[in-house]
Amino acid sequence: MIMPLTKLGVGFVLSSAWLLSSCAEVKEAGRTIGHTTRDVTREIGHGTRDVVKEIGHGTRRVVKSIGEESPDGAEPATEDDK
Repeated sequence: MIMPLTKLGVGFVLSSAWLLSSCAEVKEAGRTIGHTTRDVTREIGHGTRDVVKEIGHGTRRVVKSIGEESPDGAEPATEDDK
């Protein structure tokens, strides 16, 4: 009876070692995917922020130039409007 138990124990140890190495690979893959997702999301966010900022600056310039050229007596934009 000792012999089958020993084979079972060896099998358990080998399968445990295989599972642990598999877990490490899965953990590393998850970390890589997570970091890549974080980096891509950050770049998209920064790009979006920069585009919105430039649109805001362009809009402000257009509104300011319309206010300065307005013949109906509208007041031009002041420094406080920026």
